[in-house]
Amino acid sequence: MPRLKLEDIDLYYESSGDGDPLLLIHGLGSSARDWADQVQHFSQNYHVVVPDLRGHGQSTKPRGPYSIPMLAADVASLIEELDLGPTHIVGLSLGGFIATELAIERGDLVRSAVIVNSIAELPRDTLGQRLRTRKELLLRILAIRLFGMRGLGRLVAKKVLPHPEQA
Repeated sequence: MPRLKLEDIDLYYESSGDGDPLLLIHGLGSSARDWADQVQHFSQNYHVVVPDLRGHGQSTKPRGPYSIPMLAADVASLIEELDLGPTHIVGLSLGGFIATELAIERGDLVRSAVIVNSIAELPRDTLGQRLRTRKELLLRILAIRLFGMRGLGRLVAKKVLPHPEQA
């Protein structure tokens, strides 16, 4: 299993295919496994690399707190160590934050970026917004405990992909 030794962690990653480099960054609480179908498809034409972010999957899980700049620095180290840059990057949710951070702070490593289901910042200006966010987080935690991650995935999928043709 390929791992990159950084200062305080071992960063797990998978690599397959030949061609221009394509880096796929997963979302919060997830892992490289989420990209299995995309890796199979894109590795026919690209050198695809999928890491498990710090604290996720098979990478080590040091005590937090973690930050977007910290996670982006980990990914930048991976890109540099594997000599991928500049690379195409696809970031999903948290991975989108990381891809955005990389494009801004380390544009020399980024050839193109696709940001999926993410936003550019997390504004929490009012108490009401903070309370709604906390309520949503608690509801997700409850759903995970009741239904597991697969069950939560099915619930979220029904909400964000409601049409039969999106199945």
